[in-house]
Amino acid sequence: MKPFLSKDFLLSNPTAVTLYHEHAAHMPIYDYHCHIDPKDIYEDRRFENITQVWLGGDHYKWRIMRSNGVPEEYITGAASDRDKFQKFAEALPRAIGNPMYHWCHLELKNYFGYEGALNGETAQKVWDLALEKLADPSFSARGLIAKSNVAMVGTTDDPCSNLEYHKLIAESGFATKVCPSFRPDPALNLHKVGFASYVKKLAEAAKMEIRCASDVAKALTERIEFFDSMGCRAADHGLDYVIYQQATAEEIEAAFQKALAGEQLTKFEIEAYQTYLLVHCAKEYARLGWVMQIHFSCMRNPNSKAFATLGADSGFDCMAVTDSCAALYALMDALEKDNSLPKTVLYSLNPADDQWLDTLLGAFQSSEIPGKIQHGSAWWFNDNKTGMQDQLTSLANLGILGNFIGMLTDSRSLLSYARHEYFRRILCNLIGTWVENGEYPADMEFLGSLVEDICANNAKRYFNL
Repeated sequence: MKPFLSKDFLLSNPTAVTLYHEHAAHMPIYDYHCHIDPKDIYEDRRFENITQVWLGGDHYKWRIMRSNGVPEEYITGAASDRDKFQKFAEALPRAIGNPMYHWCHLELKNYFGYEGALNGETAQKVWDLALEKLADPSFSARGLIAKSNVAMVGTTDDPCSNLEYHKLIAESGFATKVCPSFRPDPALNLHKVGFASYVKKLAEAAKMEIRCASDVAKALTERIEFFDSMGCRAADHGLDYVIYQQATAEEIEAAFQKALAGEQLTKFEIEAYQTYLLVHCAKEYARLGWVMQIHFSCMRNPNSKAFATLGADSGFDCMAVTDSCAALYALMDALEKDNSLPKTVLYSLNPADDQWLDTLLGAFQSSEIPGKIQHGSAWWFNDNKTGMQDQLTSLANLGILGNFIGMLTDSRSLLSYARHEYFRRILCNLIGTWVENGEYPADMEFLGSLVEDICANNAKRYFNL
């Protein structure tokens, strides 16, 4: 029986052990998509206890607690930090097979030096150990980023943001590059509550009047150029499903005016307007050499009661089954024909989409950069051992795994960098297994460089860092 979380955790053969310890483990992290607050980084936030740094804003942990019947008071409510931690510690042992069990113990080991198992009985010991560690000034936001060997953090930012904290971070001389990422979803979601108010906000940020749909496009271009001047390398679009709906300028404008007036929109009108702006933005990204990320097949806020009580981003989103295949092909083709297809990373929350996505990549690659079109890392509910193995295997079967840009945290927690370790161990074990089975030559020098590229170097090149 192997010990729990040993130095060779998830590494089942000698080749995997060598690839991980001699190559993957030491590579810097390029966390090109996350939800860390840049204000926390600039102010070098300190944390009073493990609940603040570990449970606050971590939807994965909240879902574990809810699934164990924990009252909301101990999750997002008014219970004390100590009581919230206790409830989580009591729930965690029941999550056998859940990646959260592995992530949590990697985080406890890597940051707090705790190598035991967290449960209700050990909660006090872990709480006290964390208090002692967090009292050390090096356990601040910047300190945790430095301890994790993070070379780049890609935050997620509204187009209306003035990016003041990114500017201040850059001026402070912080060694880790903190880059904004452009997230224009509110400008595209004309069918959602608050659209008219957001248009006014966008107009103020762009210092112009917005009277028509083409004005929205102009305002977004102004904001894109501002983001570019602040070091932005990527944009991110969160779509319920991928859309591509051709329409006339008159139809697009009519949809925009109806949305401003608060009138009910048809599916055609919603998709026509969204397609117009998505294509416009993509062309701007291509012009500036940015990366376009598209996330889709997520069912947002299906629990209407929880949404009414707690709002969005509270841990209730789910996987969706959508038909995005034909629309994505059409979108990519339209951009390619116009020589305006940017570097693109595609993420579906539904693993059933893996194989058609991996065949799409091969249809739109170019000599601009190896792996110009990427199948993004196993996203959200798929960033578990099985999901990562499946995504890596599908990409290897149908594309070129060696050009993959690797893992990201997509997290609000400063301790989530342990997820990169988790990914790297799974990657090395998968490659190691192929080598041990005689499916690939045991050229350790080349394999080592390949692993280093997937873990860090490919992302560094891809995002022009």
